[in-house]
Amino acid sequence: MEGGQTITLAALSITLLVGLSRAMILFIVTSGLSFVLGVLRVPNVAHGSLYMIGAFAAYSISALFGSGSVGFWLALIFAPLVVALISLIAERSLFCHLYEREHLMLLLFTFALMLILGDLTKIVWGADYRSIMPPSLLQGFVTIFDSPFPKYNLFLLIIGPLVAIGLWLFSTKTKMGKIARAAAVDMEMVGAIGINVSWVFAFAFVLGCLLAGLGGALVSPTISVTLGMDHDIIIEAFLIVTIGGLGNMWGALVGSLIFGITQSFGVLLWPQFAIVFPYLAVVIILTLKPTGLLKSVW
Repeated sequence: MEGGQTITLAALSITLLVGLSRAMILFIVTSGLSFVLGVLRVPNVAHGSLYMIGAFAAYSISALFGSGSVGFWLALIFAPLVVALISLIAERSLFCHLYEREHLMLLLFTFALMLILGDLTKIVWGADYRSIMPPSLLQGFVTIFDSPFPKYNLFLLIIGPLVAIGLWLFSTKTKMGKIARAAAVDMEMVGAIGINVSWVFAFAFVLGCLLAGLGGALVSPTISVTLGMDHDIIIEAFLIVTIGGLGNMWGALVGSLIFGITQSFGVLLWPQFAIVFPYLAVVIILTLKPTGLLKSVW
């Protein structure tokens, strides 16, 4: 511990909660990437760009309808839909012709798409830093162990599990979710019974990208919305899906928790090298279990 300072129970509790709230953002974004990986087998490097567009779209929608509660909630609803529309156009015009290609080609294609989306974002929104204020209901702090904890982070702790439960219910309990899982295993058989596999894949891709947009909209009140924010998140997202198990939604949750909590405790214990802690955890996990903590669908 740096400087010989005493770490109190309150400090540990707040650090844990901050790590968990950060993990919820990571999970929402990563679950979309993991869903696309699991169903379509597409390593979508442009996923981070869609996250960034979600944040910028949330800013624009919030500014359009005012910085109060109405603007924020409308941004939270419509920003992911903007990202979903962009992803649908990209999938129908580009991705649907490439699913049979090798993973390396898909990786290179999505990397090129990431660069294009980054430039388009710069053209539309410019290079200035933007920020969003949460509604008054989510401003301020609550007291936990006599220490302040942001209300907005508490909101994230509620949203994250709701997204996890919703995605699980969709995947396992709905007809579309079951068809998507079946198509991931044997798309020829699914097509043979009269189901349009192409549109199933389109729906899966759009849903995964919508989650990226939702993550961008949710994170926008906590950080500066700026160009380049997609680079960090996509690196973290791919590491998380790797240590969790490729295409495994619960693996994405476990990986996000590990990443968020280790990063938060790194800030508490050794701030100058806080960024090292989650990557060190990744190295240890992949050394001990190269296939990831949970079963990969690949």
